[in-house]
Amino acid sequence: MQGKSIVLIDGVCHLCQGLVRFIVPRDPRANFMFASLQSEAAKELLRAGSLPGNQLNTVVLVENGSYYTESAAVLRIARRLRFPWPLAYVFILVPKPLRNALYRLVARNRYRWFGRDEQCLLPSPDLKRRFL
Repeated sequence: MQGKSIVLIDGVCHLCQGLVRFIVPRDPRANFMFASLQSEAAKELLRAGSLPGNQLNTVVLVENGSYYTESAAVLRIARRLRFPWPLAYVFILVPKPLRNALYRLVARNRYRWFGRDEQCLLPSPDLKRRFL
């Protein structure tokens, strides 16, 4: 897993599942691995990063031993995808409180707007190799 970043998502959230399906085809070098926040692997990673284990309201990016959440996680993911997505990283210049306010608005409403499953995402055989 050297050089790999790990994206932790809410495994029952359709928006979060869509994020995985968005990243994979735009990540031809397979830089990103994934885990559901509900999984034991994610809980261990969250503990190691001193983050609460019940934190299902944000995407978490683990990159080179650092942990990023909310808008910082999303922008750092975009920065490592195939062009043109790295251009979105310019939004890092927007003050963090404003970026995260928008992120939290979407996070609070994600189940209502995008739906949810009763159980975690079951990755296709092709995606399974990218999950922890």
